[in-house]
Amino acid sequence: MKTNLAILIGLALCNSVFAEIKSETVSVPMRDGIKLATDIYRDDAGKPAPVVLIRTPYDRTKQQGMGERWARAGYIFVAQDCRGTRASEGVLAPYNNEGQDGYDTIEWITQQPWCNGRVGMVGGSYVGAVQWQAAVENPPGLAVIAPQATWSSFYRNLYLGGSVRLALISGWIAGNTPKPDSVKPADMNDALMRLPLSDVDEAIGWPMPWLDAYLTHPAPTGFWTRLDLTSQLSELQLPVLHVVGYYDFFSRESVDNFVIMQKQARDPQTRRQQRLVLGPWDHGTIGKSQVAEVDFGPEAALDIAAIQLDWFDRHLKQDAAAQGKPFPPVRYFSMGDNVWRDAQQWPPEGVTATSFFLHSDGKANTRQGTGRLSRVAPTKEQPADTFRSDPANPVPACPVTATRPIKAAVWGPVDQTVLEDRNDVLVYSSEPLAEPLTFAGNVEAKLHVSTDTPDADWVVKLVAVRSDGFAQNLASGILRGRYRNSLLKPELMKPGQVYEITVDLGPCAATIAKGHQLRVDICGSLFPLHDRNPNTAEGIFSSKTAIASEQVHHHPGALSRIVLPVK
Repeated sequence: MKTNLAILIGLALCNSVFAEIKSETVSVPMRDGIKLATDIYRDDAGKPAPVVLIRTPYDRTKQQGMGERWARAGYIFVAQDCRGTRASEGVLAPYNNEGQDGYDTIEWITQQPWCNGRVGMVGGSYVGAVQWQAAVENPPGLAVIAPQATWSSFYRNLYLGGSVRLALISGWIAGNTPKPDSVKPADMNDALMRLPLSDVDEAIGWPMPWLDAYLTHPAPTGFWTRLDLTSQLSELQLPVLHVVGYYDFFSRESVDNFVIMQKQARDPQTRRQQRLVLGPWDHGTIGKSQVAEVDFGPEAALDIAAIQLDWFDRHLKQDAAAQGKPFPPVRYFSMGDNVWRDAQQWPPEGVTATSFFLHSDGKANTRQGTGRLSRVAPTKEQPADTFRSDPANPVPACPVTATRPIKAAVWGPVDQTVLEDRNDVLVYSSEPLAEPLTFAGNVEAKLHVSTDTPDADWVVKLVAVRSDGFAQNLASGILRGRYRNSLLKPELMKPGQVYEITVDLGPCAATIAKGHQLRVDICGSLFPLHDRNPNTAEGIFSSKTAIASEQVHHHPGALSRIVLPVK
């Protein structure tokens, strides 16, 4: 009997491994008659099964390998070109139709004889956002989603602290807007420097209406309402797997989506069905160990597909074995010691907001200056530090090299020392640490600042300095001065007046080793990842600029500091 059972199990395994995967392409009609090209992958068993759906503007045919893997795992996989892309009919208006098209596609899937009535969605970035857009339409049959590195508020995708992610949006729109055959694109190094900002598309080489529309709406007004889903998340009853990296421009959005679903979802069961995986990655390296100039070691490499499969086995297939395995709601990577840690929430339990205060004698410019960082607050008057922010010579987001021109700035970790030698960068360093420093949570800077222009930007970077001198950026944030109190109601800055501002540096977890240093860099630009501030507050249609003399104050009445969630 045991032998026969073993033979049967072996045959079943062989059949599952070697079952033929069939694929077919169909056109799925939307409510307005537009047909979307759709590929279906399934094995030859012919039984109704749960469906995994991916909707993409980046060519559905590139999903063949993924489709075959899901089909071999007992699912039916459906890949679809979004409206107006590749083989689908219609015109691409970024994100404009994805909610309704997602609903219509899921409704069509659940009516097919090969679907058992349950659908899940996977994908990242644009392919992750379409999941949230479909989810808030509440399509019958949608049972689970796994959005990776994406938004629930499109405004927050493009803007941070009142500044726009210029290189990201310009490059994406240029790559997804039809280019006249006769036009040769301009050098992006030059195009990104174009003022007024409203002319960036012309500088690239051809009209891009969507780019113009996004750049001319710098505040979260009604223009963005249709693509602001955040307030609807708490009404959803969906298990969600959230995956993102610290260096991803979507890190704040993805982590906030998890927090909303875990803490605010009306359905108690939904709160218990949220998981966040937070790694040391940027947008293009999720699941990898090498990120920009830093290798985080083999532990940083994760099989994201396996994590998704486990999640879908648990919540889509409703496999008893998968459901019986406990899972930590949060799994986050600690940079520096390069280990994964589990937590019940974000920020993790047991962290304490701890201030590290800025000190100097007024000469914190460059890493050779007198800027110091200490847990002890200033007890006597200290002169303010001053730097000049020149829009014609912005501080690059990362050092420019022969192989990395300014247009190719990266979000990931790179050695900051070249930038820290610029006189328009303030640098505050701790003494070599006597004991390791561990923190995990959301980082912010509270600064007391002034400027001699109506507007100016403050960029803050949190940096870990190794004993060999490599200065690794851990987190960064930016705030445009006129938006210091409200994104909806900008207020110009009065020359010489001191304002307290808060700069959000986003989620981060790290351990700074004994003997290493903690550092804070402050400057006036993060170009071209974010647009330059002309410092005039004249708006997007003006090409006028001014050099700002910006100050950071640190004395008993103005305690500028970085605040870390220390464990």
